[in-house]
Amino acid sequence: MKTSPLIAAENVSVRLDGRDVLRGVTLPVRAGEIVTIVGPNGSGKSTLLRTLLGQVATVRGRVERRDRLRIGYVPQKLHVDATLPMTVERFLHLPRRAPAESAARALADAGAEYLRGHQMAGLSGGQLQRVLLARALLADPELLILDEATQGLDQPGSAAFYRLIENARAERGCAVLMVSHELHVVMAASDRVICLNGHVCCEGAPEQVASAPEYRALFGTGTQGALALYRHDHDHNHDGSAAG
Repeated sequence: MKTSPLIAAENVSVRLDGRDVLRGVTLPVRAGEIVTIVGPNGSGKSTLLRTLLGQVATVRGRVERRDRLRIGYVPQKLHVDATLPMTVERFLHLPRRAPAESAARALADAGAEYLRGHQMAGLSGGQLQRVLLARALLADPELLILDEATQGLDQPGSAAFYRLIENARAERGCAVLMVSHELHVVMAASDRVICLNGHVCCEGAPEQVASAPEYRALFGTGTQGALALYRHDHDHNHDGSAAG
């Protein structure tokens, strides 16, 4: 018997600027699972996240959230004013000071302990995303939501970031809902994949979705081989038989 979802879109439709962006989308996310939304540009991926977060209204359907659900959110990017002096530690304590042990654990889980005293404006893209992940983990979320959080990172950087996500799920037991365009990396890190193009085209385990006709019509057939290669490398690294 399946547990009730932490959060769920139920037959949700959204119109923006007179255009149907989402049509009849149903998406539950349950405790402890990693769910990834993939789809072409303009398919409504970010709109669906914003709808789940309560930032966009539905024209049909509804969003259900578990009472007092703790959500951590990692955006696509954050603009940091280069003239504003602010360390990573100070950034984590805005708008209110977090307990020191919580901040230390969040930085450790995000692989960013060494960045504590660095200036925010001097961080690389990968370092900034780790800091944003640490900030999202500060709330000890039951659900971690990421909107193309590795945009601009190279493939090794993306793979390393997604391993941090997997580790955070393992250590904290949180569910993860993420949007990504990096099919070759993100598919293997997911328990369930949702292929979106205004509506849910197909969904299921990564291997099921990668071989689905609807998915191949959108992305071609190249992802499946990359998925297998990544899974091999991923397992190889995790069993200790390869140096990282």
